[in-house]
Amino acid sequence: MITFEDIRSNPKVKVFIERGNDVLGVMGYTEHSFQHAMRTSETAANILSLLEYSQRDIELVKIAAFMHDIGNVVNRVDHAHSGALMAFQILNELYMDPNEIASVISAIGNHDEATSMPVNSIAAALILADKSDVRRSRVRNPEFSTFDIHDRVNYAVKESKIVIDADKKTASLELQIDSSICSVMDYFEIFLTRMILCRRAAEFLGLKFELLINKMRLL
Repeated sequence: MITFEDIRSNPKVKVFIERGNDVLGVMGYTEHSFQHAMRTSETAANILSLLEYSQRDIELVKIAAFMHDIGNVVNRVDHAHSGALMAFQILNELYMDPNEIASVISAIGNHDEATSMPVNSIAAALILADKSDVRRSRVRNPEFSTFDIHDRVNYAVKESKIVIDADKKTASLELQIDSSICSVMDYFEIFLTRMILCRRAAEFLGLKFELLINKMRLL
């Protein structure tokens, strides 16, 4: 049975994450390195754990979340789809069970807001984990004076976390933002599509999505 540790230590996966992050760096995008892969993996696993999913589902979401951005090595455009195909090749070579491969590649192929849909619980948890990873350390532009709105929004976020309350059936994205760098309206301008996707993902898991910025509930 293929485990998360098998995937985390896989040399192909390592190279594709690293080189994909390099590609996005050249294009001016935020960090998509091992740190993002691990943070997304841990957050997604925590979501399904708190909702009392099986240990195998938790393992599969860790695998999907760790691999979700490998398609960036091909191109940022449609990276979810190319990444899903790349993941299929890797997992198939490792003789992973086809049903489990299907769950993982469906999640990877449906995590990007341009074409995504929470098609299963693994995809839903991956979406919430991925979209909640907004932080200053992901900005790679060293010149504050040349920040675009994406840089400003990410740089302004001092803390970001997704809080699951299984009893109240809520998934709350809680952000602390430096409003001198980015306004709440700036955040919505960039991330409205992501927030709609997070709401759909939460609903798939039987939860109500909430957004709190500087302790003020906005959704």
